[in-house]
Amino acid sequence: MPLLIIGLGAFLSLAMAGAWMIARRPGLSGWTDAIWSFALGVGAVAGALAPIDGAPGGRNWMVAALAGFWSLRLGSHIAARTRRHGEDPRYNDLRQQWGAAFGKRLFQFLQIQAMAAWFLVLSVMAAARNPAPFPAWSDWAGAGLLLVAVLGEGAADRQLADFKASGAKGVCDVGLWGWSRHPNYFFEWLGWAGHAVIAIGPMGGWPWGWAALSGPAFMYWLLVKASGIPPLEAHMLRSRGDAYRAYQARVSAFWPWPPRQSHENKSYGKGLD
Repeated sequence: MPLLIIGLGAFLSLAMAGAWMIARRPGLSGWTDAIWSFALGVGAVAGALAPIDGAPGGRNWMVAALAGFWSLRLGSHIAARTRRHGEDPRYNDLRQQWGAAFGKRLFQFLQIQAMAAWFLVLSVMAAARNPAPFPAWSDWAGAGLLLVAVLGEGAADRQLADFKASGAKGVCDVGLWGWSRHPNYFFEWLGWAGHAVIAIGPMGGWPWGWAALSGPAFMYWLLVKASGIPPLEAHMLRSRGDAYRAYQARVSAFWPWPPRQSHENKSYGKGLD
């Protein structure tokens, strides 16, 4: 087990080092998140199915399938978006902020993301190896949360893409974007909460299962406090100005919630995802 955990960490670190080599070139930073998504998916599936304590059982295969489905959906979406647009505005802003130190600081930044992926892989491994009899109600509950998360994130991505394709001006506040400024991030977090439910199990008697709570906790920090919402909101304020400020005043940043009443004649919402 220790060698597998170390090996998965080394794989994720190398994957993000490769992403760093690509993202250093102007116009290609959008591939960073696609590489992270696919690398995390590979690591999660490998961790779930590794024959550590015998051949993989039903829970191992279920968790591996859910992690692979998540990875393929998100990675493919980001890759398709990157083929169209290339540069991610968050990384473009960092390039301008960091100046000559961009290469060094970007490497450190992406290695932190590799560490984040490693924590998430450990959560998947804990879910796959819960020793409780399979299937249990917690397996169906966790799988349900994961499927809702993947479908919800996909719906948010489609609503944003449709808004952009319609040629509408301002910022998108249709559908899920009218309840959360970052519904895709919320559903991303929800999926990792699903893995924790599977890991904790029906009775919560397996101590290592509770360690899987580090997955949604770390993902929340990453999305809400670090590389997700803060740089994206800063970019949106620069590019959308008062329209985005009005949106911030009405709509929850992360948790989906009915929008607050506004005196504006025109509604505003979120732009780039």
